[in-house]
Amino acid sequence: MKVPLRLGTRGSALAMAQSGQVAEALTAATGTPVELVEVVTTGDRSTAPVHQLGVGVFVSALRDALAAGAIDFAVHSYKDLPTAAAPGLYVAAVPPRQDPRDALVATGGRTLAELPPGARVGTGALRRIAQLHALGLQLEVQPIRGNVGTRLARVLGPEADLDAVVLARAGLARLDRTDTITETLDPMLMLPAPAQGALAVECRSDDSALVELLAVLDHAPSRATVVAERALLATLEAGCSAPVAAYAELAEGDVGEEIYLRGAVISPDGTRDLRLSRTGTPADAVEIGKALATDLLDLGADSILGQQRNLGPGTQQFGSTV
Repeated sequence: MKVPLRLGTRGSALAMAQSGQVAEALTAATGTPVELVEVVTTGDRSTAPVHQLGVGVFVSALRDALAAGAIDFAVHSYKDLPTAAAPGLYVAAVPPRQDPRDALVATGGRTLAELPPGARVGTGALRRIAQLHALGLQLEVQPIRGNVGTRLARVLGPEADLDAVVLARAGLARLDRTDTITETLDPMLMLPAPAQGALAVECRSDDSALVELLAVLDHAPSRATVVAERALLATLEAGCSAPVAAYAELAEGDVGEEIYLRGAVISPDGTRDLRLSRTGTPADAVEIGKALATDLLDLGADSILGQQRNLGPGTQQFGSTV
């Protein structure tokens, strides 16, 4: 019998579910057995708001375990990964991406538009908080932490204290909880986080046999869209918890397949909202992301991200560049 590969994962129900799905897919494709190894991260131990924890809090312990040889490979929610490459590590596969959109779970089966002014809406992401404020619906947005079950209980449980929560649809799908969704949010209203819904399967770059083995899980269209979104994030020099949104889609263009990338930078209070788009070929995914980030910076995105220039308050700009 083959020695099982050790797959490092966070211990939350969602992390275990998505790691288990990757393990099953690898075993089905290659016959290689896989065992899950739970690793506790800094983000798991903290109750602070996500945007205050810093970059990489959900992945650093997994990467340390990889580098130390305690595990053979790891599965991350790709949106949690810092954009800077980790020395000695390699993302060997991006499996097929789940639906990257956000989802609303609200009392009474309500949609976002049906929530009254003053309705209490919880979410853990500054990006979502900013976009909810930008909609001008006069909602009372509250930052929340906790796993998917804990967040759903804030709306659906016997001691519910919120009117709605906004979560990644992908997480609900992986936990078979899409029945709780009252509205899947249109990206025109709520643009997802870069790489939302995608997984990153990471191993040591010098383990060539494992790199080759894991490649069977790679889905080229998913990798291309994620690469474009993360190139935008990296060029903006923003972390995964910053109020930056990006969504790339593949579509058939006039001369073959094209990437259509939308990006946004929103102030936390929603008063400044910059949105632009670009298109290009999948082979140019990195360049598309970089170019769109440059366009956003030219409009003053760095001021929203707490850097140099100052864009006047109350300004909302939309546009598209090709």
